[in-house]
Amino acid sequence: MQSCEPDISVVIPTFRRPAALAQAIASVLRQENVLADVLVIDDCPDGSAAEVVRAVNDPRVRYLHRPCPSKGCPAMVRNDAWSKVTAPLVHFLDDDDLVPDGHYRRAVHAFADHPGVGVVFGRIEPFGDDLDQVRRERAYFENAAKRARACCRFGNVWGFAGALLFKPTLLVCGAAMIRRNCLQAMDGFDITLPLMEDVDFYARAIRRFGAYFLDETVLYYRIGPSLMRDGNVTPAIIGSYRQMRRRYRREWGFANFCLLNGFARLCL
Repeated sequence: MQSCEPDISVVIPTFRRPAALAQAIASVLRQENVLADVLVIDDCPDGSAAEVVRAVNDPRVRYLHRPCPSKGCPAMVRNDAWSKVTAPLVHFLDDDDLVPDGHYRRAVHAFADHPGVGVVFGRIEPFGDDLDQVRRERAYFENAAKRARACCRFGNVWGFAGALLFKPTLLVCGAAMIRRNCLQAMDGFDITLPLMEDVDFYARAIRRFGAYFLDETVLYYRIGPSLMRDGNVTPAIIGSYRQMRRRYRREWGFANFCLLNGFARLCL
């Protein structure tokens, strides 16, 4: 008899993007030969996503309304949700991104084939209406995939952790998946970071639990208006990286920090 327990729990924070949210949910429910459940966590005061979930009308999809909006803090929203999921694997999917057909089946196999790692991540394929911006983002993420392949030469920890802390990021939140027991061992996402909380989270997770790079498209990444594409956010990004690196020094020690920094500069 086939188990009814989910293989993957998908957490989708959302704020007033009903059409994109419906598409994101549909991309999860289309996955074959794997059982995924979905927790939609609504950060909108008026609970606007409730109607989307009702329209989906699928028992695999649950709805949670946050009584106090986070005021644009996705780390806080994700932290509210992950303790309420039950599957052994957890995927944090943004409400405007899509899961490629067949990805979850291959991710489950990747975790099974690499029991010693806590994170699986892969390539990112941008899409959207602004073709010039999509081309720029595609070039960036093609380079990120090339660098991720190079990191594989150094094992499942050092290359990836060094690249995330000291080089342009290899991933966005929805491009990675984590074992739930590894997630439980961490403090969740850092709500004090102004930006880059997903990079920080996966840098910490990979440093503790290792990662496997699944060299295929694992996320369709929607390109649209975003705070991250605002040229005025550079100081906030720099500040976030400084905070991430201070935390690393505190947790792993100054000598380890210098070793990883030097390794990243020389080898990555």
